Amino acid sequence: MGGVRRKRGRARRWRRVGFAVVGVLVGVVVGGGGWVCLKLNGSIETFSADGVSGDRPPAGGSRGQNVLVIGSDARTGGNRALGGGDSDDIGRSDTAFLLHVYADRRHAVAVSIPRDALVDIPPCKLPDGKWTEPQRHVMFNAAYSVGETAKGNPACTQNTVEKLSGLRVDHTVVVDFKGFSELTDVVGGVDVCLPKDLYEGDLNPHRSSPGERVFRKGVQKVSGQRALDYVRIRHGIGDGSDIGRIKRQQAFVSSLLKKVKGEGLSPGKLFPLADAAVHSMTVDPGLGSADKLISFAMSLKDIDLHNTEFVTLPWRYDGARVAVVEPDASELWASLKEDKGVGSGGAGEDGGSGAGGASKGVSGSGVSVRVLNGTSVDGLAAKAARALTSHGFTVTGTGTAAAGQEHATTVVEYGTGKGMKARAETVARLFPGAEVRATAEGGGVRVVLGQSYVRSATADSAGGGGHRGKARAADDAPCSDLSYG
Repeated sequence: MGGVRRKRGRARRWRRVGFAVVGVLVGVVVGGGGWVCLKLNGSIETFSADGVSGDRPPAGGSRGQNVLVIGSDARTGGNRALGGGDSDDIGRSDTAFLLHVYADRRHAVAVSIPRDALVDIPPCKLPDGKWTEPQRHVMFNAAYSVGETAKGNPACTQNTVEKLSGLRVDHTVVVDFKGFSELTDVVGGVDVCLPKDLYEGDLNPHRSSPGERVFRKGVQKVSGQRALDYVRIRHGIGDGSDIGRIKRQQAFVSSLLKKVKGEGLSPGKLFPLADAAVHSMTVDPGLGSADKLISFAMSLKDIDLHNTEFVTLPWRYDGARVAVVEPDASELWASLKEDKGVGSGGAGEDGGSGAGGASKGVSGSGVSVRVLNGTSVDGLAAKAARALTSHGFTVTGTGTAAAGQEHATTVVEYGTGKGMKARAETVARLFPGAEVRATAEGGGVRVVLGQSYVRSATADSAGGGGHRGKARAADDAPCSDLSYG
């Protein structure tokens, strides 16, 4: 991919929690101010701004402030013990979010950028001082790996976000998981919620057996390694994608912010909390001293949790990757440029049958169909059943395919009888790429869902639309809207 090497076998990855760290700094500033500032001087690590592009969007002036937050799983500084992988591995980011702080300094929105989003990466500076050629249509997280250094390339990711959004990034913050683990310990744990029990096999899908239960269904408190395990869970929930994980991580960040702001900070906790926050970060030179960092945090202190929202860049699946959907994405960035709210709805709402334009005008009146899940993704048959019902089909039942959960392609089967093939072909219009075939079993129509539906089920039923999901407020309940699919 554009000459960027990506090593295999990395067992665990760090994700997006940087806004929580910023929130902790806000709480520390309000509680301790100058004493903490003195203690933190000399502890703040910065990255060089030499690699920031000279061709940048204009500064926003009084129209808010944009902060890029990158999650890093670099193996330096003790992170390997927590995150797995090779000690000489290159630094990577899985996704990032752009935090827009509105001009009133009372509202904010964090736009998550999926790690697999296909974007254009502009020229970026290498360790030897040379600049790369532009890369087109590559995964977003490849930008951080340009140069293949252990600490990654934050400036390249910043250049990519500025090109993607047309917004000037005022500050960039990189967060690693070692400091984050310490942070969750210092605050005494964070409440999270899971829609079902999860097992060791959900953390490591290469296991031959489910293993022991690691999380129970419902609300529970996590810290340290368990917090890291929670934010990296992808398999076993929803459609098993990174999009669903984004939702849960947004809920986690919200919960951490509520914990810090809701309990108050005793003098005994101030320095450990600030120390853990600062030691989990690498920042741009504009935040490279305690004075600058504290000043920045003070500018955010009046943002209320209810006025802080999380959304995801409008997207759709493009095979195994994620395509940025236009004009939806450009409209979102334009709103932020004008310091306007983005909210939810429109092309961002989840749902749809996954049929794209092919589903227009499909009527299932008089057609009965049974739906079987041929994958290991929970809830997929119910999702397909809802799509069929919304088009007038009668769903006679749902279940698990007897032949196993390894089906790659969705199949629409039909039995003997007049008009059965035509009915099956009508059903197949809701399942792009599905195979239609006769079967000797039974006399009706049934759908056996394959992995192809895991992806196509998230396409917009109007064709061409994208998703960002409804906006999540930072004070939403921990069990609210936890998974996609």
